[in-house]
Amino acid sequence: MNVRGFQHFWRKDRAEWERVLAEVGEDRMLEPGLPGGWSVKDTIAHVNWYEREMVRLLEKPPLTRSELWELPTDARNVPIYEAGKDQPLEQVLTESNQLFERLWALVSELPDEDLVDCSRFKQMPEEGEPWKVIASNTYEHYRQHILDIRAWLSELADNS
Repeated sequence: MNVRGFQHFWRKDRAEWERVLAEVGEDRMLEPGLPGGWSVKDTIAHVNWYEREMVRLLEKPPLTRSELWELPTDARNVPIYEAGKDQPLEQVLTESNQLFERLWALVSELPDEDLVDCSRFKQMPEEGEPWKVIASNTYEHYRQHILDIRAWLSELADNS
């Protein structure tokens, strides 16, 4: 895949994310039922945190990366959940759209060289190329949670 090829998957999977959220409907987004007892709103707030962090890494000048990155994923997700659980649904949905648009614009403006060289970003993790870090915190993240949401929707359909 060329360095910009990941944006195709990102756009495609973002559209799928939005379709699944529309299928859930706002009236059911506050119902618990996903892994960990999370609601769909909790999951969106969780994804928002990761996308917000990607924006922070890419903005010029870059902001300091959250200390939560030093924690293992499951331990990191606890304070992320706690921080987002009381946010109103409307705010979470609005932020989701704004973050996606901002992050897409930032990535689209980057020279290709920036997408393959982590040293071009002050706080970028050194374990991979920037495009891979972005992918794992956007469309690959959507994929993980789409599976959970679809399983929950299927369970609800089976029980009705």
